[in-house]
Amino acid sequence: MNTIKAKLVLWFTVCMALIAALCLGLMLLVNERVTRRESYQILSLSVRSNLSEISIDDHTLSISPDFQFYPNDVYMLIYGADGALLSGQAPPDFAVDTPLENGTTRFVDGDGHGFYILDLWIPSGWEDGVWLRGVLQSRNPIQMMSNLFTLFLIAMPFCILCAAGGGYLIARRALAPIERIAETAGDIDKGNDLSRRIGLTSGSDETRRLADAFDHMLERLERSFEAEKQFTSDASHELCTPTSVILAQCDYAEKFAETADEYREAIEVIHRQAGKMSQLISRLLDITRLDLGTQKLHMDDIDLSEMVSVICEEQDTGERRITLESQIEEGIFLHADSFLISRVITNLLENARKYGRDGGYIHVFLTRDQQNALLRVEDNGIGIAQEDMEKIWQRFYQANSSRPDDGSLGLGLSMARQIVELHGGVIFAESRDGEGSTFTVRLPVKS
Repeated sequence: MNTIKAKLVLWFTVCMALIAALCLGLMLLVNERVTRRESYQILSLSVRSNLSEISIDDHTLSISPDFQFYPNDVYMLIYGADGALLSGQAPPDFAVDTPLENGTTRFVDGDGHGFYILDLWIPSGWEDGVWLRGVLQSRNPIQMMSNLFTLFLIAMPFCILCAAGGGYLIARRALAPIERIAETAGDIDKGNDLSRRIGLTSGSDETRRLADAFDHMLERLERSFEAEKQFTSDASHELCTPTSVILAQCDYAEKFAETADEYREAIEVIHRQAGKMSQLISRLLDITRLDLGTQKLHMDDIDLSEMVSVICEEQDTGERRITLESQIEEGIFLHADSFLISRVITNLLENARKYGRDGGYIHVFLTRDQQNALLRVEDNGIGIAQEDMEKIWQRFYQANSSRPDDGSLGLGLSMARQIVELHGGVIFAESRDGEGSTFTVRLPVKS
């Protein structure tokens, strides 16, 4: 009885019993009033229909053959002017000497029964006449109540059973999603499987919204745990190399360094590797925030044309004799986070320079296509093999591991894709191995 289902069924049953008892009381009350009203009507019609069948001629009572002494269970009695019973048979237990009252329908008690009576005076001359009395025996109230109680006792169990069954079905149907939620939570607790979902597919009531909220919460938890696992895995994997280098340099300096230059060289290596570790951790935290959706966007109206132009000027360093040329359409505005969008542009240019050819080129195009801004970055570098096209968006993946280490972490494209998607845009790449690559970003412009 501690379950909600049992309490609901009990509540339905008790309510049904109370309603049935109330209905019984109302039936008794209404039945008494209706019975009395019907009795008065029957009595009045029966008595008045016999008035024309009685007459007095020369002080002699004349009764027509059409006179009915017992119409509709009404006993007809004829009294003289002095109150003496002249004709008719009174019902059992009725006192024939009950006072006469002209035109009054009333109820009188008898010996064990009640009676409805109506008296009408039929005059003949100034002083002579007769009384016509109608007597209708009332129904036995005890018998009537007994009949109602019998009916009540027969119908009551069926009604209560229907109420209990209906309440159980309603409670079972209403609480089924909650039981499913509890089972799913228990399975997750036992198996540590956050990929489980309640997955209600029908209904729009409160339980469906509760199940959807649980699914959304589980999805957020799963993303959080996956992001934490990914961060731990990435950090432990990528920090191994710089940590090993730092430990090796410290060990070398302790055992073999003798001059200031040797110590300085060891410190420079340690400093460089520590900087790389700091940069790696910072980038990993940024990506984790993007994964979890906790990265706060500082949305503002930005002039994308001016931003691309400024970044291209900054990135045109002439390193490895790579030229950077740009064709930028003026007046293209976005409603976006200027810092994150600038990182996308910078990451694409750095990626093009890293995998570009010595003495090659980088071409940057910014145009507007209907409701979108199109940023295209082309290079004539080493390109990307077709089997590697999807892998370039993965963390720490670098398309050509033969290129000397330039401090790149392999996180630029992964971060660029997350930032673009966060702004409702898309980014994709086209490339042919050995012929260069083209990266295209499509972002919705500000109207």
